[in-house]
Amino acid sequence: MPMPRVQANAFVDWFNENSTEMVSGLINIAIIVVIALVLRAIVGRVIDQLAKRMVNSRERIDKAKAKAASRVIKQSNDGRGERQRQRAGTIASVLKSVASFVIFGIAFVTILGQFGINIGPIIASAGVIGLAIGFGAQSLVQDFLSGIFMMVEDQYGVGDVVDVGDAVGTVEAVTLRITKIRDLNGGLWHVRNGEIMRVCNMNQDWANAVVELPLDYSVNLEEAKAVIQRSIDEFADNPAFAPKIIERPDITGVVGIGNGAVTVRVMVMTQPGDQWSIGRDLRAHLKAGLDAAGVRVAYPILPLANAGASQSG
Repeated sequence: MPMPRVQANAFVDWFNENSTEMVSGLINIAIIVVIALVLRAIVGRVIDQLAKRMVNSRERIDKAKAKAASRVIKQSNDGRGERQRQRAGTIASVLKSVASFVIFGIAFVTILGQFGINIGPIIASAGVIGLAIGFGAQSLVQDFLSGIFMMVEDQYGVGDVVDVGDAVGTVEAVTLRITKIRDLNGGLWHVRNGEIMRVCNMNQDWANAVVELPLDYSVNLEEAKAVIQRSIDEFADNPAFAPKIIERPDITGVVGIGNGAVTVRVMVMTQPGDQWSIGRDLRAHLKAGLDAAGVRVAYPILPLANAGASQSG
């Protein structure tokens, strides 16, 4: 019967001997947790401020460019501002996740040390495991790093028409690992960010619509240029097309002679993404203007063998 009392006394004696150390350990653990939470909040706030400053500085640069330009590019600035906010939010979220992992990981290891656990083997094992994961997932790490740099540098975003090599089309989704591109035929390409070596963004800042007119070799070039100039001036003054044009169309000059044709090039600077529609409309307008003025366009000269065969037929 006296055994329970002996055990109770032993427990009381052990508690009296270790109570100070236990209370001190619990206080240390609470302090570690509080410091980790406060540090996480501070780092998160700093990251948010940096992301906000990045967006604001980029918007100021865009406004300065717009003031220096001959026309304010409202459409591209509005779309780019929204894309910059989304990009800044994505980058901030990733940085917060990394910061949380590092801070809480250090806090957890420190708490284990308060319980008297030897954290040396744990740190060594974590290093070995991290090294093994790093070697085994090199492509994944490369994809994530490429995605981060792509977002930081604002190389492209959702809605942009890009050429990344084999895939050419409209960007439908951008993540840290892959970019989804819809091509002209409707196919959806899933491209790993680490495999994108170069990018041609056709929707950034401004674009050029290039129209080449193959005029007949016998046409008086100066008269033809006068007709073309009148036609492109009418096109630029049209209210339906003027909002999409940054600079008025310009005749670059003769860019080719051959096969019975003198090729004249016309270029017009447009809003990003409008170069294709402006190019189509400008070709139709020029065709109507050339027809009305009686300016002949070139027809391919058939080889003699084909010409003889066609005449005999």
